[in-house]
Amino acid sequence: MSMHSGRRGHRGKSRTRRVVLGGGALAVAGAATVAVSLASASQYAGSAGADHAVFVQGNELDGNTIHVFARGDEGTLAPAGTYDAGGKGGHQVDAPTDSLASQGSLVYDDASGMLLAVNAGSGTVTSFRVEGRQLKDRQVVYSGGEFPSSIAVHGKVAYVMNAGGEGTVQGFRITGKGLKPLHGSHRSLGLDNEDVPRFDTSPGEIEFTPDGRNLVVTTKGNNTVEVFPMQRSGLPAVAEPVVNQSAGGVPFAISFDRTGKRMLVAEAEKSTVTTYEVKREGKLEVLQKPLANGQEVLCWLERAGTFFYGGNTGNSTVSGYRMGKHGRLALTNDVGIATPPSANSQGVIDLAVTEDEKFIYVQNAVSGTVDGFRVEKNGSLTKVTTAEGLPAFDESGMEGIAAV
Repeated sequence: MSMHSGRRGHRGKSRTRRVVLGGGALAVAGAATVAVSLASASQYAGSAGADHAVFVQGNELDGNTIHVFARGDEGTLAPAGTYDAGGKGGHQVDAPTDSLASQGSLVYDDASGMLLAVNAGSGTVTSFRVEGRQLKDRQVVYSGGEFPSSIAVHGKVAYVMNAGGEGTVQGFRITGKGLKPLHGSHRSLGLDNEDVPRFDTSPGEIEFTPDGRNLVVTTKGNNTVEVFPMQRSGLPAVAEPVVNQSAGGVPFAISFDRTGKRMLVAEAEKSTVTTYEVKREGKLEVLQKPLANGQEVLCWLERAGTFFYGGNTGNSTVSGYRMGKHGRLALTNDVGIATPPSANSQGVIDLAVTEDEKFIYVQNAVSGTVDGFRVEKNGSLTKVTTAEGLPAFDESGMEGIAAV
């Protein structure tokens, strides 16, 4: 075989069984979220911010790079530079096409004008100050654990999910000089992986609820959605996360509707999406049971207005969903495919939506390309561009994408 999206920016031993789907090892991978804080950019002197750009993480094992593309008014992409991230990419054990097996490994924060990237092979996180389409003032910090693979942002705080070993989360202050560790923020997920984790037992994504009151982590092998209620100081209010059993098998990506009150979780085992409400003290209530899309291995999920788009790595398709006025989720068409699959776009993994919600960009790991689509009024996608020559999957491959 072979992803909040709304933009703002444990416990027990993990079962070490392999998650199996249709007789094969489950292919899972992650997508990058565009995290935009609600805070004012004026807090960060000299930050110009990004301007109509798409950022792609190369995740090369010998030296992680960030590929920058200028985005035209019609969604077309043109190369605008490649930057050394100052660390090494990573590749999880047995990962078929999705080396980081996570969503949110590359995040742009609009408030600070910073781009944040994981260096999974080095256990570090890189921040760049973005000026238009240029990356400046690179800073590299220790991630607080092994194999960092996902980042969440809210206000002046960023949290990194480390997928290796026991699995940990580590908080940072976002400052004008990069990320500064947040004392007292480190928490364990209580997993049972090696320093380089297996793709099917590593956690899938870390994300803040839009109000910042909760920090959510999906654990694929344990089939749990785990919540850290947060204090206003930016520190978790609990020593261990509140563990909720996932309604669907192998929870992976996290997204939120435009109100911020409904949380959607993409589940890879049967390519389903469950809608939740995050209640007080970190408990989840299922609002809509798992909705299947008829595709194979749904791992990423991003929102564009009232639509959501999911990447299915098992058969390299993109599914579209529509959320009704009363919060009911449905597929945008009967077949569960928002755009016709392409023989030249294989290994669908990460995807990202622009801030104006008019375009979506999809990474194709096997092909080494990124496809750009215009979001139509009925939720269908029209291809407008393809960027080529990116690191295709071999021993590892690109993973992580952000768009503005």
